[in-house]
Amino acid sequence: MATIAERKRKDGTVSYVAQIIKRAHNFHDSKTFDSRRVAEAWAAKREKEIQADIEAGRPITKQKIKTKTLGDAIDLYINESMNPIGKTKTQVLRTIQKEYGPEIADVRCDLITSKTIIEFAKTLHDRDCITSASTVLNYMSHLSSIFAIARPAWNMPLDEKAMKEAMTICKKMGYTKKSKSRTRRPSIEEINSLMQYFLDKRITRPNVNPMHKIIAFALFSTRRQEEITRLQWSDYDPKHKRILIRDMKHPGEKIGNDVFVDLPDPCCDIIETMPKTGTYIFPYGVDAISAAFTRGCKFLEIKDLHFHDLRHEGISRVMEMGYTIPQAAKVSGHKSWQSLQRYSHIDKSGDKWENWEWIEKLKNLNLDNKKITKRTS
Repeated sequence: MATIAERKRKDGTVSYVAQIIKRAHNFHDSKTFDSRRVAEAWAAKREKEIQADIEAGRPITKQKIKTKTLGDAIDLYINESMNPIGKTKTQVLRTIQKEYGPEIADVRCDLITSKTIIEFAKTLHDRDCITSASTVLNYMSHLSSIFAIARPAWNMPLDEKAMKEAMTICKKMGYTKKSKSRTRRPSIEEINSLMQYFLDKRITRPNVNPMHKIIAFALFSTRRQEEITRLQWSDYDPKHKRILIRDMKHPGEKIGNDVFVDLPDPCCDIIETMPKTGTYIFPYGVDAISAAFTRGCKFLEIKDLHFHDLRHEGISRVMEMGYTIPQAAKVSGHKSWQSLQRYSHIDKSGDKWENWEWIEKLKNLNLDNKKITKRTS
């Protein structure tokens, strides 16, 4: 059994000595680290290596041939992939590397079994920072991509079968499950409150993002947050009321998936209020938009409303207006009409946003030299 001993250096700093003693095999190994966590990770890793040697009848030596770990496979996957990896997937994989070393990232590829993966999923599920079974499923899904290609691509002994077995067990045990489809739709009163809140902020501080315009555009266009920030003036076709969405989100290929989508009223009116300077129509950061929306909802005490719910509201709107599924797909950009099936059973009809007071207000608001002024007719 490994022990971790704390030592104080002459300069006052603290080191941690990890020791492994196997008296029955006349074996001793130790290593010094600056961090207790790293020392514990090394000790756990060496214990597994030693135990593997014992069970295989091999002699135990201190000089081990370096065997690649799952963390090494993650590095290769991120750094060598010719297809750009999404921001969320990269973040998840890096989190596994940094936060879950002893559990799985620092474990040798040849020592990772279905049990190792299941225990990792249980750790994710039990930790305070990740409580949602759907979030655990996302972690496992991103990790499975590495197991699928590690052996054929880099000759790294990650067992894809063990990963598949672990995914099946985790589902049966309840550690993972698909997220429920959100049905939250904002009320007109909630959007009115947000619009006034952000307009007031914009008037007081002209340099802040025009969130009132971004919210309205997101609602009527059904565009995702990241897509809004990538819209370019050169891709805008006001004559045909459409715009090109570059690298639209898609389960298969995102990069190069450029799609023209229709712009329902009053999207073009909102676009025309933006200053035609630079490349982008809404030249603002995704994180800034997300943070501002969250702060606004918190200040106004609007519960459980996400920015992405505006897309759900926009698609629901066009279906209530009588759009067919193919017509709605030309707005939302869905490749599969099956994804829109849940919107086809909406029992309401008409446009609840018709004659919405903010449509005319937005037409009359223009940005000029970082100041909000009334557009003269």
